[in-house]
This record gives sequence, C-alpha cells and structure tokens, in this order.
Amino acid sequence: MGIVKTPFDNMKLFIVITLCVIVHSCKEQEKKSVIKKVITEKEKVSHDSNLEDKQSNNQSTQTSFQSPFVNNQISQVVRTIFQDSRGDIWFGSQNGAFRLNGKSLIHIDRIKNESGKGVTIKDITEDKDGRIWLGHTGGISSIDGELVTNYYESDGLINNDVWCITADTNGNIWIGTIAGVCVYNGHEFINFKLPKGKIDATLGVSSSKMVHSIVEDSKGTLWLSSNAGLLSYSNNKLIDVSDKVDIQTNFVNEVFEDKKGVLWISTKKDLFRLRGKELTNITKDNIEVGKGIGSIAEDKKGNIWFTSNQHNLYVYDGKKIIEYQKSEDNKGPVIFKIYSDQEDRLWFVGYGGAYRLENGKFLNITRSGPW
Repeated sequence: MGIVKTPFDNMKLFIVITLCVIVHSCKEQEKKSVIKKVITEKEKVSHDSNLEDKQSNNQSTQTSFQSPFVNNQISQVVRTIFQDSRGDIWFGSQNGAFRLNGKSLIHIDRIKNESGKGVTIKDITEDKDGRIWLGHTGGISSIDGELVTNYYESDGLINNDVWCITADTNGNIWIGTIAGVCVYNGHEFINFKLPKGKIDATLGVSSSKMVHSIVEDSKGTLWLSSNAGLLSYSNNKLIDVSDKVDIQTNFVNEVFEDKKGVLWISTKKDLFRLRGKELTNITKDNIEVGKGIGSIAEDKKGNIWFTSNQHNLYVYDGKKIIEYQKSEDNKGPVIFKIYSDQEDRLWFVGYGGAYRLENGKFLNITRSGPW
C-alpha cells in the first residue's frame, strides 16, 4: 500500500530542510570567522615584525638581490659607484645600496630613513678601519661587517639631505649636506662652519650652504666643492681657493686628483686644471658647457674623461678635447658618475643604469653582470 503525503507532512519536511541549511550556514560562518581570526593574527605578527625591523639600527645588512627592476638593471637610476679596499664594488641607487662580492650582487636592505622608508644613495666612502659609509636622502649609514647603523638629525647630523661623504686619514667622517658640513669623530657630530654661498636658481634643489663634494688628496688636504666656491682645509685652516686662483663661479661641483697629483675642478662654468697655484681653463672656447661640467675620471692611459650637461662625454689627452660619440647601437646612461676601478676599467652610472666601457663601446651591466 503506498504512502500518502498530506500537506502537513510536506510542511514538516520543508522545516527540517530549512533547519539543516541554517545549521550548515552557521558552521561555515563560524569556520570562516576562525580562519579570519588566524589570518588577522598572522598579519599582526608580520606588522609588529616590520615595526621592529624599522626601529632597529643594528641589523644584518644583506639579502640576496631579487628586486624586479626595469630591464633587469641594477637600478634604473644609479647615482654613484665605489670600490672598497677588499675589491668589492658598491652601487648607490634610487633603490638603495648594492654590493658586488665576486659575482654575487647583494642588496643592503637595512638602510632606512627615520620613518623606516628606503633612500637614494648619493655617495659612498670607506674609513681607515674598513667600514663603509653612505650618504643618502635620509641621513648617513655605516656598514661594519654584517651590521648597519643609520644616523639622523636626531643623532646630531646637521641635515638628513646628504649629498657627499668622505673619510679622512684620521678616521673622521666628513658629511656635506644641503645645510652645510658636519664631521663625525666616532662619538659626536660637530658642525663645520663654511662661508655662505649662493643659491643656484637653475636647479630644482639648491641652497646657499650646499656642499656637492668633499675629497682628501694624497697630501692630506681636504677639498670642499660648494655653492660658495672651492675651499681647502688643512692644518686646521680653511682657505677660499676660488678667490686665490680666480675661479669665476660660485658653483663648484667636484675635485678630482689624477695619478700625478694634479687637481681637476668641475664647475657650473668650465673644467679647470690646478697645478700648485697655476689654474688653467681647459674647456673655455673649446666646447659648449651647457649646464656645467660634472663627473671626472682618469683612464689607464692618463686621459681625463668628463661630462658636460650630463648628456655629453669628452676625453682630454693633455692637448685636445675629443667628444665621445654615441650612436643608436652604442648608448650609455645619462651620466651621474664616471669611475675607474682597481683594474682600470671605466664605469659610467646614471639614469638608465650601470655601464662599462669595453673595446670602445658601452656595455650594459645588469644585475646578472657581466662582471
């Protein structure tokens, strides 16, 4: 005999099914809530860890380089390059600092500004004890083995906008900033008084106290390139060299000492050679300077390489100036720095990455070399 379902039976079935759906839904919601809570706790641990990382100045300095930069470049903008006494090559970029150890490129990931953000490295030097010092947009940093220490205005630095840094033979660290110069003696920062200069109205960033470069020559004299002209410092005496030798511009960019001890001075106006007290204008009436002379370097033959207006590259052999001609199949970067390494190889870094001059042509050096 068949079973006859009444409207009441159908109603009971509907209620049972509805209750099952509600119970299942509640369990799923509870499960999702538990999962969300676990994820939230993980996010909190990660956030707390990041804060701890940002607040710590003394940390392990390096991680394997894995950042995906444009076209495999070390960085799209490489501001400076430096080779230390161990032979390691350092690249300062808009993406921080990189160290080439053998054939391994390592990103130094603990260099931060006061708010914990990344910085652009503008200059690199090494002190007498082998520590590496970097000047950047967020202050300065030192690297001692596996540890990095960041220094800021809150530590006594004159200004966090650092443009140059050098270590003298006594171990003092000289720091040039947009607000002048200070010296770190290992214990404290001491402000170094300079004459007031002028603001370069043609640049987006400039000040009357700006210092672009500080170098120590082979005789132990410090040379400061500033918006107050060229200054030298030795035996506790500061001298206005621009006034003495008649460099007719306030805006001095860089001083370079060649292998013979001759000084080369790049300015907003021209390139000068300084032998003792004899100043010679190398570029006057020979080339169009444009926005000024930039970086200077010497090759293994003793030729002087320099940039004008960042886009133009020249070679001076002691008699004549020759423009290095670029072409569609031989393009380098917009040059910020020319550098000769310990093997006398010429490097050119700037906007567009890092390059070396090999057999008369620019060779693009990416994060995978060739080294």
